[in-house]
Amino acid sequence: MNNTKTKFEIKNLDLYYGDFQALKKVGIDIYEREITALIGPSGCGKSTFLRTLNRMNDLIPGTRIEGQVNFDNKDIYDKDTGVIELRKKVGMVFQKPNPFPKSIYDNITFGPRIHGIKEKNRLNEITERTLKEVGLWDEVKDRLNKSALSISGGQQQRLCIARCLAVEPEVLLMDEPTSALDPVATSRIEALLQELAKKYTIVIVTHNMQQAGRISGYTSFFLTGEIIETGLTEKIFSVPENKKTEEYISGRFG
Repeated sequence: MNNTKTKFEIKNLDLYYGDFQALKKVGIDIYEREITALIGPSGCGKSTFLRTLNRMNDLIPGTRIEGQVNFDNKDIYDKDTGVIELRKKVGMVFQKPNPFPKSIYDNITFGPRIHGIKEKNRLNEITERTLKEVGLWDEVKDRLNKSALSISGGQQQRLCIARCLAVEPEVLLMDEPTSALDPVATSRIEALLQELAKKYTIVIVTHNMQQAGRISGYTSFFLTGEIIETGLTEKIFSVPENKKTEEYISGRFG
C-alpha cells in the first residue's frame, strides 16, 4: 500500500486531435515528491499526456478531452479552473533549453514580475534562491546581467529549471530535458532532479531507459496512446507483468 500523497489522479482520459485519438482511457496516479518517468517509443502519447497535466494541449486547435485529470482532488478541466494559476503550480521544462533572449536575471524574474512581485530586494532574493537550487549561482552570480544565450547548453537548461522554480510551483513537468545535452550536463541535471524531488513532484518524459531506471521512483510505459503498465520503477524494470513492457525495456522494439 502506498502511503505517499497522490498529487494527480487521472481517470479514463481520452484525448483527440480532431478525429485522431492520441490518448485512450489513460488512468494513473502521480505521487507527491516523487519522480515519475513516462517511457515508450516515439509517437506513443507520452508528451501529449504530459501536456494534459497543465493544459498545454489547450493551445492546439481541435483538441478535445474526455475523462478526469484531478490535481489535489480538483479536476483541472473543470470550467472554474484558472489556467494561469494552474500553470504557476504546474511548471514545464522543454526538450531544448529555451531561455528568453534577455539577461540571466530577467529570465528568472520574468514570472514573479508577471505575478505582481516588483520589489527589487524580493526579486534579488528569488534569483539567488532559485539559481542556488539548480547549482548555477556560483557559475553566474557575477554576470547576471549578461545574456542567457551566452552560457552553455547545460547551464541554459538549469536556468530554465530555475525560471520555472521562481514562481514556486508544486510540480515540474519535463519533456526529455536532457536529450539535447552532453553526458556530463545530463548527469548534472539527473542529480539535480533527484535533489529537487525532495521538495517538488516531477514528471519526466524520457527516451533514455537507463535514465528512467536511475532517477525515477515510478514508471509508466506508453504504447499507441495507452498505458500498458505503470508502477514502481524497480518492479517494472526487473519483473514487468506485461510482455510488451519487457520487450520494450530489453530493446526489442522502439
